[in-house]
Parts: sequence; structure tokens; C-alpha cells
Amino acid sequence: MSTMENIPYSELEIGTAASFSKSLTEDDLVLFARISGDVNPVHLDEAFARDTPFKGRIAHGMWTGSVISAAVATVLPGPGTIYLEQNLQFRRPVRPGDEITVQLTVTGKLDDAKRHVSLDCQVHNQDGVLVARGDARVIAPEWKVRLEKPVLPEILIG
Repeated sequence: MSTMENIPYSELEIGTAASFSKSLTEDDLVLFARISGDVNPVHLDEAFARDTPFKGRIAHGMWTGSVISAAVATVLPGPGTIYLEQNLQFRRPVRPGDEITVQLTVTGKLDDAKRHVSLDCQVHNQDGVLVARGDARVIAPEWKVRLEKPVLPEILIG
């Protein structure tokens, strides 16, 4: 079983960086549509999507945003982090089969009493193309924790 460990506020420094990668599977696309209610055919219908400027299906923009959230929650600062704010610009489409990598970098420690931290967020695909960028503000954890990463149940789409 794998573990995850946070970086508490007291240990964070400007320039601290970490990355997190995830591939977009067909099941992810369908499940995200189901969970969010966003059934825009540009995400789900190849024939429809071929007639769009993207010439094929693309991921929900907020799927990419959710991968940033996963990076914040599991890597930097990690477990116990509370998300406060996200500014996000989508630069290029993410397509089924793409692997994206979120690069997070601490850019500021904004409020020592409240443990507020600012993060630069850059997201690239497997070809190194910038697909999204932005910045986030979070409350970093106060204490160091090391936890087993939960094993989630498999979900079958039928």
C-alpha cells in the first residue's frame, strides 16, 4: 500500500515544488459527466465533437481543475490542506488518453496565523504542452502526517 505525507506550514518555503500526474481514461470522462451533470456533447459524442473547433472530444475543463485539487490534497501541501481559492486559465484541450502533470510551486506564505499559502499551478500534457495554468490559495496543515493512501473501490460503467 502506498502512503502520502504532507508538508506542514512551518516546513514550506517559497520555491518548494511538487508534481502529480493522471491520465484521462474513457471511464474518467463518463464518470466526471455523471458526477458533475455536465453532459455537453463536446465531451461525450465524437460525431458532434468532430464539428467543433477542437475536431474531437475534449475533457471537461474542471476535470483538469480536479486533478490540480488532487495534487494539492495529496502532494503539496498534502493531506489536511484546505482549498480556499483557485484562478485557472485553460490554454489547450485535454483529450481522452492524455496524461497531464500538475506542477505546483509555493509562491508565498501569506498569513502565518492562518497558515495561508499561495501556489503557482502549471499543467502540461504528455508532450510538454501547457494545457492550464493558474494560482491557488490554501490553508496548509499545521502538523506533519503520514497516511496510507486509501484504496478506492472499482467502478464499472455499463
